[in-house]
Amino acid sequence: MNWISNYVRPKINSLFSRREVPENLWTKCPECGTMLFHRELADNLMVCTNCDHHMAITPRERFAGLFDGGVYTQVKVPAPVVDPLNFKDQKRYPDRMKAAQKTTGEEEAMLVVEGEIGRTPIVAAAQDFSFMAGSMGMYVGNAIIAAAQRAVELKRPLVLFSAAGGARMQEGILSLMQMPRTTVAVQMLKEAGLPYIVVLTHPTTGGVTASYAMLGDVHIAEPNALICFAGPRVIEQTIREKLPDGFQRAEYLLDHGMLDMVTHRTAMRGELITLIRMLSGLPPEIKGDLPAPALGPDAEATPELPDAAKASPDPASPAAKPEGEPAKAKGPAPKSGEKPADTTTGTAADSGADTAADTGADTKGSPA
Repeated sequence: MNWISNYVRPKINSLFSRREVPENLWTKCPECGTMLFHRELADNLMVCTNCDHHMAITPRERFAGLFDGGVYTQVKVPAPVVDPLNFKDQKRYPDRMKAAQKTTGEEEAMLVVEGEIGRTPIVAAAQDFSFMAGSMGMYVGNAIIAAAQRAVELKRPLVLFSAAGGARMQEGILSLMQMPRTTVAVQMLKEAGLPYIVVLTHPTTGGVTASYAMLGDVHIAEPNALICFAGPRVIEQTIREKLPDGFQRAEYLLDHGMLDMVTHRTAMRGELITLIRMLSGLPPEIKGDLPAPALGPDAEATPELPDAAKASPDPASPAAKPEGEPAKAKGPAPKSGEKPADTTTGTAADSGADTAADTGADTKGSPA
């Protein structure tokens, strides 16, 4: 009885029990509520296939779909002083940093890389909103300066993807000092004559909007992205008036001249390639290499001769005859019953006759 209870029954239960489904296989769209399979969502760059809502995307996922073959190299960013103000609220600042690093797997809120997009080398930087709301601290300032210096060193354009809630309050005045620092970094690109393109994603607010996010040569935004300095709720409470629909959204800012274009995430790569090559004075993008022309059905491939045959000449060719030997003239073929005609030259025939006469004369005159 123990054997049946301890072995047979658990085995039967395990075969017929419901398998647990991982929780991360399906994602619910926050806009329309559609359940989206994780692979389908990832292939569409985290954009809802039903309503085109642009969900949050990490820098690594973005760069994987941006660069040729998803290949890029990370640029090293100098590490700043950790917790310079010994800040503490409900948690200590270092504890918040460790929790964010464990959740996202990233060192900080910005990733700087270099690679090729449409065979055009660039330097790119992207903020991670899931890391403490992408807040701008000393590391983000160092990252933008490192990206600008690398772009100037390699003479490449810089593309920046912004997504932030503003300055990082745990670093106080030191975070606000990153606004002039990043402005100087952008000026380095201007003086070097290199393009600087900013892609504003949802949301881009606070000191980020007031500094490097609005200093680009071209400003692109994703659809329905919130782009502002102070949020709409704060403005409504301050002026005590109802704001218009879509206020501070990408389409509203495009209509009022604050943006150059609003581009769907799946079309962003092609748009960036066109802009970068145009601003860099390069020809249009190469879509692909044409294959070598195939031989026609009637064309016959010429067989290759072996190396030995290439080195030794044809013995029947005139070039193979030794110097001084006369070439035989080709005459008409003899008819049946006729002797073949003498094709030797007259000089050679006379010389042969004289030789035969001399030989015969000597034979008659010799003693027996």
